[in-house]
Amino acid sequence: MAEQPPPLEATPALNEVPLLPHMVNGDNTQQVILVQVNPGETFTIRTEDGHIQCIPGPAHVPMMSPNGSVPPIYVPPGYVSQVVEENGVRKVVVLPHSTEYHPPMHSPPPPPPHVTHYMHPHPAMLPHPPHAVYPPVPGSGEMPPQFVHQHTAPQHLYQEQDSDTESRKSQEPLSINKPTVSEIQARSAVVAWDPPFVVQNGETHLTSTQFRYEVAISKGGRNGKFKSFYVEEEMTFILNDLRPATDYHVRVIASSSTTKEAISELVSFTTNSCEPDPPAAPKVINRTKNSLNLQWKSSNDNGSKITNYLLEWDEGKNNAFKECYYGHLKQHKVTKLTPSTKFRFRLAARNDIGISEFSETLVCYTLGIVPPPPLPPQLKEAGVTWLSLEWSPPAGVSTDDSLTYVLEMEEDGSNYGFQAGYNGDELSCTLEDLTRSTSYKFRVFAHNTEGKSGPSEVVEFSTIPDKPGPPSKPAVKGRIHSHNVKVTWDPPKDNGGSDISVYVLEISEASAGSKWEVACSGSMREHVCNQLNPGTSYRLRVFCIGRGGQSQASDILIVQTPAVPPGPCNSPYLAGRPKTKELSLIWDPPAMDGGSEITEYIMEIADGDRDERRQIYRGEAPECTVNGLIPGRTYCFWTQAANRAGLGPSSEKAEISTAPGPPEPCRAPVLTCKTATCVVVTWEIPACNGADVTEYKLEWGQVEGFMHIIYSGPLLTYEVRGLTPATTYYCRVQATNIAGAGLFGETSMVTTPASVPAAVTVLHLLEEDQVEAQLPLSKCLALQWEEPNCHGAEILGYNIEYGERQVSTVNRVTSHVLENLQPDTLYRIRIQAFNNLGTGPFSPHIKAKTKPLPPQPPQMECAVFSYQSLKLKWGDGPGRAVVTSSTHFNLEMEVKAGRFVTIYSGPCHTYKVQRLNESTKYYFRIQACNDAGNGEFSKVYAFTTTKSPPPALKAPKVQQVGDNACEVTWETLQPMKRDAIVYILQLACGREVDQVYKGPETSFRVTNIQTNCEYRFRVCAGRQYNDGTGSQELCGPYSPNTVFSSQKQASAAPNPDAGPDLTKRKKALSDEQFAFLLLVIFAIVAISFAVLIQYFVIVSE
Repeated sequence: MAEQPPPLEATPALNEVPLLPHMVNGDNTQQVILVQVNPGETFTIRTEDGHIQCIPGPAHVPMMSPNGSVPPIYVPPGYVSQVVEENGVRKVVVLPHSTEYHPPMHSPPPPPPHVTHYMHPHPAMLPHPPHAVYPPVPGSGEMPPQFVHQHTAPQHLYQEQDSDTESRKSQEPLSINKPTVSEIQARSAVVAWDPPFVVQNGETHLTSTQFRYEVAISKGGRNGKFKSFYVEEEMTFILNDLRPATDYHVRVIASSSTTKEAISELVSFTTNSCEPDPPAAPKVINRTKNSLNLQWKSSNDNGSKITNYLLEWDEGKNNAFKECYYGHLKQHKVTKLTPSTKFRFRLAARNDIGISEFSETLVCYTLGIVPPPPLPPQLKEAGVTWLSLEWSPPAGVSTDDSLTYVLEMEEDGSNYGFQAGYNGDELSCTLEDLTRSTSYKFRVFAHNTEGKSGPSEVVEFSTIPDKPGPPSKPAVKGRIHSHNVKVTWDPPKDNGGSDISVYVLEISEASAGSKWEVACSGSMREHVCNQLNPGTSYRLRVFCIGRGGQSQASDILIVQTPAVPPGPCNSPYLAGRPKTKELSLIWDPPAMDGGSEITEYIMEIADGDRDERRQIYRGEAPECTVNGLIPGRTYCFWTQAANRAGLGPSSEKAEISTAPGPPEPCRAPVLTCKTATCVVVTWEIPACNGADVTEYKLEWGQVEGFMHIIYSGPLLTYEVRGLTPATTYYCRVQATNIAGAGLFGETSMVTTPASVPAAVTVLHLLEEDQVEAQLPLSKCLALQWEEPNCHGAEILGYNIEYGERQVSTVNRVTSHVLENLQPDTLYRIRIQAFNNLGTGPFSPHIKAKTKPLPPQPPQMECAVFSYQSLKLKWGDGPGRAVVTSSTHFNLEMEVKAGRFVTIYSGPCHTYKVQRLNESTKYYFRIQACNDAGNGEFSKVYAFTTTKSPPPALKAPKVQQVGDNACEVTWETLQPMKRDAIVYILQLACGREVDQVYKGPETSFRVTNIQTNCEYRFRVCAGRQYNDGTGSQELCGPYSPNTVFSSQKQASAAPNPDAGPDLTKRKKALSDEQFAFLLLVIFAIVAISFAVLIQYFVIVSE
């Protein structure tokens, strides 16, 4: 720990500590404190569970302080811990004591040798503390800081004993002397101070309390911003990272847990001057092919004026730097340079004290020369008539240079040489309209402002071949045979730019829907098609395949193979059962018709193998009926087929025997009713006619002429089930043996007894518009069904089952309304019919749901009363209709006694009833409706319109009567519905308005008026009535004002001296005249402004 650690901002490990935002910002609740562990040192931490963890340096250990205080760090003798605060983050640094610093005389004595070194007693160091003083920083991976700072060499623990006598904070005044500053350098200084003391009775006494010191430094004097450093117990501190040639002010603050803090006086000092700061890298302000003009700015001189600048460069050889310029100017032009060359420059500043460090290196280039040849282009993708190429910029060209490229191409076999195919700044292009399957040579040039580069290497790419054209139409070579044909074809006129590798011949029958099949595939251009059918039309086509793909198919060749006589027919066989005297024979056509349609068949018969054949049939149909045969005898039959090519061979012999005769008709069967739905049928064996009866067939039906077979078998009895009660049925029996079926016997008839009704098959729910009467659908369900079969007994009624096994019985109807149901409830309903024999089966269930209850009527009130309208309001909704609301209201008004009419229907909650009579009582009621139906009407509300005020009167007439009196008259109003009319006359002089008369008269004389004064009169009518609370009066609007000027009436000739006074008197303006005057003045001003604005607009244009 002899070496001084690097400054705070120069420590790279500080930036690697994952600090949370509230930690860095100096949160009062939790702050991060970094402990710097230098190389060769070890930082020891004791955790809450008593374990010891050692962290070797170099490292920065982040600690989280719960209250912002710095934890005590115990260091070996000869070292001191300092707290540096920078950007809100405090950092503890352990430094050695300065060799020139000597502790004051009153410092506490060193600990005895046997005491463990640098281990102060602290509650956090006790085993198993209840709480961690400093929890670990999240994500740092370090332990809580119950720690000691150790040197790598083995050391003895040092421990100081705290005084138990100072348990309470001292109230005595504490002082500390002014600190001293020594070893002042350009960027550092050493601050030392004496321990605090107490002055009692004029004497100075040192205390045994352990103090913690804070060194505060500022560049702005006593009122400047101070930066604090914390020191544990030591009385020296090294100030680092100071600015050269700067005035600083420093003070020391001593504090402890038992005494008040003591603040020293400020000490001022000035740091020394030093070499300048490194300047910024120079900049290029102008460049040519052979010169670079550089310019730079001065850096901080650190108290001594910069005298010269040293510019170094690598001479464009990327070697060691050499001096290029030394002087006091801030720019320099470097000449005699090579074009398109990279140069590096760096700059240093010098003052009287020394030279600064060099700036960052500037890398620049002189203007370029002709670019080098680029690499040859590469093929991205090839097509039939296009090629897509790309290339790269030339090597060694700066990215700042603007290059354009020229791509030249030459077609293989042409004599035109290379020609430009692309010119632009892109690094790729697509060349179109090229010849298919053709080789092209390419090269590329690079252009810049200096000229054109040499060509790249020549590369050669080819377009791909196209699909070949279709071959020629196939042709028949030689004669067409019945089973084969030989075809040939020519190659296509256009091979697509490549050789044809494969020809594919396809064949298909000419009939519709036939599929093409491959007959051959290869390089040959002729083929023999075998295994053809005679007399059949075939279609043939051919296509070819090259490197460009598959061509279109050629034109179709149609070939017809010749026909041959048909093959042998199959042996004839019976069509149905043999009969006693005739045989119905059929046979299948020959498997091969010879390619021609069969025109006729020939059948021959013989009584045996030795008997001579004779022809018995010749015709087109492959069937024949042979008559006049003997029952039970065997005959031989042969058939032949013929077409247009000739007669085919005979079929194989067929031996067929005639059958014995069918049985005689049966007698009428015996019918016995077992139940209403079951009848037992029995019959006897008829005459067999030479063969035993093998089968009986029973026909059954409700109509005698339309019966169907319900039984077929050898038994003599059958039980018919599933019959309809009270229904008449007919039946008959037929006997069958090996010879065939006999005729049906006589018919029997039976009627089944009556039974319970059948099940109802159609049951459905009636909609609201299908019900005649208005029903409350929230409590009712209307059902309808079709009447089932009564089964011979009249239906008496129906049982309707719904809900929880609830049954409702109705008479013989086909509709019913279920009442007193629960609203908004789903019911399962089924129905059964009954008669005097019992109840029938239930019908299938149906599901029906009652509607919810309709809404209740809202409360209604009159919001605004008027003499000819009433504004009604109901409910709590808005006045206007809401789109999403499904509730509507029907407002009705009584027009006659007990008769209401609808005056409004809609979703709004207000409605204004107009065109009403004054002082009249009206009756209203309201109803709410929604999807569930119409609700009940509310109670009847009564609202009365107010009385109408009297109308406005015309302006009164005023006539002067004498010098000081005038008479005012006005029009008369008729009484309003027997209510008396009174008149109110007002007189206005200036701004004062007085009521001079109120009564039923229509004139009034005003006296005591002044001469040459202007008066205004207006009158209104009032309506007097009694409303039960007393006499009321309703006044109408006032009439317009009548202006009257009183003049003195003279009986003698007018005084000549009074004339001028009368002419000079100005008549005062009325309110209407004054308003009109203001309107005229405003119009004149507005027109003037409009004219001026239009004038200036025209002038500006």
